[in-house]
Amino acid sequence: MPDVAVVGAGPNGLAAAAVMARAGLSVEVFEASGAIGGGTRTTELMRPGYFHDVCSAVHPMAVASPFFRAFELNRRLELITPYVSYGSPLDGGRAALSYTSLERTAAELGRDGAAYRRLMAPLVRHVGGIMDFTQNQLLRVPRTPIAAGIFGLRTLEQGTGLWNVRFREEAAPAMLSGVAAHAVSHLPSLASSAAGLMLGALGHAKGWPIPLGGSASIAGALARDIIDHGGLIHTGTPIDRLEQLPRARATLLDVAPRGLLTMAGDALPPRYRRALQRFRYGSGSCKVDFILAGPVPWQARELADAGTVHVGGTRAELARAENEVSAGRHPERPYVLVAQPSRFDPSRAPAGKHTLWTYCHVPAGSTKDMTGAVIAQLERFAPGFRDLVLESHVVTAAGLAEYNRNYVGGDFSAGVMDLRGLVQRPVVSPVPWRTPVKGLYLCSSSTPPGPGVTGMPGLHAARYALKDIFGLEVPHLGLKA
Repeated sequence: MPDVAVVGAGPNGLAAAAVMARAGLSVEVFEASGAIGGGTRTTELMRPGYFHDVCSAVHPMAVASPFFRAFELNRRLELITPYVSYGSPLDGGRAALSYTSLERTAAELGRDGAAYRRLMAPLVRHVGGIMDFTQNQLLRVPRTPIAAGIFGLRTLEQGTGLWNVRFREEAAPAMLSGVAAHAVSHLPSLASSAAGLMLGALGHAKGWPIPLGGSASIAGALARDIIDHGGLIHTGTPIDRLEQLPRARATLLDVAPRGLLTMAGDALPPRYRRALQRFRYGSGSCKVDFILAGPVPWQARELADAGTVHVGGTRAELARAENEVSAGRHPERPYVLVAQPSRFDPSRAPAGKHTLWTYCHVPAGSTKDMTGAVIAQLERFAPGFRDLVLESHVVTAAGLAEYNRNYVGGDFSAGVMDLRGLVQRPVVSPVPWRTPVKGLYLCSSSTPPGPGVTGMPGLHAARYALKDIFGLEVPHLGLKA
């Protein structure tokens, strides 16, 4: 029997397993799908030779997450960092670009350049402290109060009706709103502002890298480390009840609260069960992948150099689209998040051809195919895009929920992203990864710090399991010198 059983081979489950295996414990991982990865899978989705990231595609956290820094992910695989982290197209062939250089970004933002620099420079300067603050449970005294204070004040500004106070033109606000909309939340809101400012600061401080060969490279690096340290990974092995697992001293679940309720049942105290039943899930997404006969013909040609493009227009248009979704409606002109990995990684498609990764936000559980709306938005800012489409593949929000049981209603954040959702994840507790059942821990994105390929929920859960059950500390995670 293993010392540790882990359910779910997404990045958080694999991170937890890697930590436990590095501590010298026997570890077995159980994954329902036939392949590991969860939100970090890459596959030939439509045609041989065309590789698509099924969920995540661009990874700011790959070089910024405390877990991945300790794991030295950047030494285990090749990360390609575009010098344009992301961009936002505007009508008339204009675009706002966020470079890895804050100075260059500000210089190209016209009258708002100085204001943007004043907003972002302290965040870039204190990005380490901000990561420490945001990648842990918020119900604690920050280790870097100055960084937390700077981040909090700017979050308050950009997350409320004050968000336009410092700006006079369209470009900077559109760029900030495009990255804030990653949070799948109302605009403006504190949760979306916090996510946007953190990701924006990382764009200038470290960039937004793309893994060579696809996001599956991240899962592969984690899996190799687990196996190298004696762990076992079982795929095609769904776990519906805890009784199906081997009798381990510690069990870590990379599942949503709904999955925890199903698997643990009456083993959970009634009060904790009720708290999990009240856990709120957010809006869904509709994912559309494309095979293209050539690169996207952006009217603002400089967008070709951006790894990520936030398509939707002005700040007001982006807010309108996201708030329509929050109200349970499908926007006519949705916010479309675009990644163009084949522009930087030639292994993704045959020479001259390209893959394009997109999604838009929709109401939870939606069965609506948004391909037409996505193409219309891309055609708006890249005339001729429609003629380049060789093939497309859509997964509705309902389809995402079928693909991954953690994506309830198509919510890949595994929980609504608002102020309450940041604190109650999944319960209000200083140690939310620990359940009331001895030896049972939750390590999914439904625990702090929430969504994103960070490995941090897995690290936090493993840290407490090591301490509580085995009397051990987190081991060294990096490669040997």
